[in-house]
Amino acid sequence: MRKAMRPEGFSRGRLLALCRKEFFQIIRDPGSVLIAFVIPLILMVVYGYGINFDSGALRVGIVLEDAGPQARRLAYAFSASGFIEARVSDRRAELDELMQAGKLRGLVVIPADFSRRLAGGEKISLQVIADGSEPNTANFVHGYVQGVLRVWRENLARDLGIEPRNLFNINVNCWFNRDMVSRNFIMPGAITIIITVVGAILTSLVIAREWERGTMEALLSTQVTRAEFLLSKLIPYYFLGMFALVVCLFFSVAVFQVPFRGSVIVLFGLSTLFMANTLGMGLLISTIMRNQFNAAQVALVSAFLPSIMLSGFVFEIDSMPLAVRAITYVIPARYYVSAMHTLFLAGNVSFVLLSNAAFLLATGALFIGLAALKTKIGLE
Repeated sequence: MRKAMRPEGFSRGRLLALCRKEFFQIIRDPGSVLIAFVIPLILMVVYGYGINFDSGALRVGIVLEDAGPQARRLAYAFSASGFIEARVSDRRAELDELMQAGKLRGLVVIPADFSRRLAGGEKISLQVIADGSEPNTANFVHGYVQGVLRVWRENLARDLGIEPRNLFNINVNCWFNRDMVSRNFIMPGAITIIITVVGAILTSLVIAREWERGTMEALLSTQVTRAEFLLSKLIPYYFLGMFALVVCLFFSVAVFQVPFRGSVIVLFGLSTLFMANTLGMGLLISTIMRNQFNAAQVALVSAFLPSIMLSGFVFEIDSMPLAVRAITYVIPARYYVSAMHTLFLAGNVSFVLLSNAAFLLATGALFIGLAALKTKIGLE
């Protein structure tokens, strides 16, 4: 079949008509409405209420092998802690069974010679056993027990007028997230996931949908240019992404009380660059696959999962193997997550935001450029 004649220049009228057509397709497609409007709300609720890296009161057993007053006082210090739900017993076998059954997350053994060693000024050793099947919880047990012991030793020094051996003061100052609320860390990362869903997964379907429905041939038989065609696919979903961003900002700041210390203008600028990445990646996938199911699967593997696993949102990048860390440098979500955490928790830190913006600009130009190269305008 002979190629359609191409116009000499760019037509804004054709572009507006194509964008209008795309908006109507979005509104009439229940799947697009679900992904663009319903899923972001569900994800915000899930990330805001369902995911929490903070630990509540941990169930810890206190084995009291010494019945002296100072040993009982230490056991009471564990019971009075707001972070530990202590179960005190002088029968270790009973607490061992509870820990093996998963009803306790750790054990603290106060030895039989505790009072004697304390009175003699000798160094005392306590045995702390944590359930290693959940390493993160085991770290919490270790940290909370150390905190209780530090407070108990300071109180002992004040009440008895002595200074226990190796007594020291620990002053902890946590920058940017002073109260260590995990929601303040989770919500900025959740915005990255939502923008990825709206951008990459939705746009991965648009061109493939045209081929499956048979409307692509009719569209390519017109005088539409490559620029008009690509922009008509980018602009509507850009506005959908910005709408999702506004909703996320409202939920994060107004509902979940996450502090925002940066510039809104900078936020929208960086979000525009990230949207260019996700939209370009989605169009590239849709152009290559030409099948909605296959395109959605590829978008899930190449965009959505890396945004969760390799962006630094859930797992610390520095703790990953070297080969995996190298892969993260080509994941756009890595730079957007870093920028969002900076804007929400630290503010306008110029060198961090500019470096992330530069990487997003480069990767966004790459994906859109590849999508343009793979898009064939005309019927052959």
